[in-house]
Amino acid sequence: MMDPMLLVFPLLLAVLVTVVGFPPLIGYLLAGFALYGAGIEALPFLEPIADLGVLLLLFAIGLKLDLRSLAKAEVWGGATLHLTITLVVAGLAIKGLGLLGLSLFSALSLEQTLILAFALGFSSTVFAIKVLEERGDAQTLYGRTAIGILIMQDLFAVVYLTASKGEMPSVWAFGLLALPLLRPLFYRLLDRVGHGEMLVLFGLAMALAPGAALFELVGLKPDLGALVMGLLLAGHAKASELSKSLFLFKELFLIAFFLTIGQQGLPTGSEVIAALVLMLLLPFKGALFLSLLTRFKLRLRSAFMATLTLGNFSEFGLIVLTAAIAAGSMDPSWLRVMALTVTFSFIIAAPLSTHGQAIYLKWRDKLKKMEPQDLHSEEQPIQLGDPRVVIVGMGRIGSGAYDDLRQHYGDRILGIDHKQEMVDRHLSEGRNVVMGDATDTDFWDKLESTSQIELAILAMPYHHGNEFTAEQLQLIDFKGQIAAVSRWPEEAEALHRLGVERVYNIYQAAGAGVAEQVLDLTGNRTDKLNATP
Repeated sequence: MMDPMLLVFPLLLAVLVTVVGFPPLIGYLLAGFALYGAGIEALPFLEPIADLGVLLLLFAIGLKLDLRSLAKAEVWGGATLHLTITLVVAGLAIKGLGLLGLSLFSALSLEQTLILAFALGFSSTVFAIKVLEERGDAQTLYGRTAIGILIMQDLFAVVYLTASKGEMPSVWAFGLLALPLLRPLFYRLLDRVGHGEMLVLFGLAMALAPGAALFELVGLKPDLGALVMGLLLAGHAKASELSKSLFLFKELFLIAFFLTIGQQGLPTGSEVIAALVLMLLLPFKGALFLSLLTRFKLRLRSAFMATLTLGNFSEFGLIVLTAAIAAGSMDPSWLRVMALTVTFSFIIAAPLSTHGQAIYLKWRDKLKKMEPQDLHSEEQPIQLGDPRVVIVGMGRIGSGAYDDLRQHYGDRILGIDHKQEMVDRHLSEGRNVVMGDATDTDFWDKLESTSQIELAILAMPYHHGNEFTAEQLQLIDFKGQIAAVSRWPEEAEALHRLGVERVYNIYQAAGAGVAEQVLDLTGNRTDKLNATP
């Protein structure tokens, strides 16, 4: 029977690190070292669970993979140039440290130096996705750019993992080129599995059977198979739902991966020093991202926020080194060094990401010279026109409000949304909608006079976005009325403190809408509304 402390101890450490504002995976890494230090050295059952976590991570990446987004210059160019330059600079730095006499570095061959430099070139997908989702920024230009760069990095890692197997694939591997022909069959199955446990089972089966197992059978890395299967399913309407249904499983299994790192043994003093020395590369990594992204015409604010999101070392670095150690290319001590380096980078990156907006405002004037003159097509100034009503966030709530208000205000309504596909859909349906990120301070700096606007409706799905927008409206001395949506009483209170006159609870409003339609249906609406208790 498994020792319950194997669950309780990582949980307690994860809660502890989150209390002080750090990602829980730092707690899992520390728990692995602590369990080893407590004498629990052999946990072989963790290995297959950890492998499954990595496979599901790659399968989920494939499900979200939009090849069109990877074709954008700032994504493929930024990822390729950053990793190439980092490989060269980090490689030279590591060799220099070896020449200075640092024992761990001086023992590295050229091949090992390049492997270590390659592992240091990745940014954490898990960390970035969590940060972007908490901010509600995953669909902003900087969020999409950061995610695209991370996917490109992950693809580079998969290529390495496949090559590190050290064996030529079977001639039958060419048969895998026929997998896209089976996509209609996979789609039909996905249509029929519903939305519950069968959907989860379908995802696990696809990642492990035609994905990992089939690719391993023909001599290819199973990780590549999981990624390819995710990619084949990415175009299905339920791909996003499938990814969300597997999310908790993936996160749970990845805990086992982080725990197995600790099973490599407690770090020595020299390994701790090596990790701290490698941390000196982190400022260079961030500065390089900022420089490259501004050269790809992203505004300073977009490039800065993407840099904070990507300015860390990655769990994929651990995966790369694990594969190198399994192939006999690296000493196991470097896995402990890399684990410490990743942990230290998260400790620095977490507060920077949390306070990213404030940090940007503090440094904006000093960095303004980096602002490109010729801006990205999605960074152009927004022309508001002459609206009387502005709706920020054109999802289901915003579009419903737009259609109802049109009866009173006609065409003098403007919708604002940060998703290009959402803007295109609304334009095709006859609504006046422009693309803009209301959580971007520079967005408000570029606005024309808002004196003609009588009403601003904040209908974004995330409270943080509505709250920030209300703050910005205060700063520009907005004279019109403000209404917003919320989910919880504490959100409504925070919005009222920021000058929002009307706050609508989306759950209560949905219930009222159902009741109104039912009364209309039964013909009793007038009687019910006028009835006395």
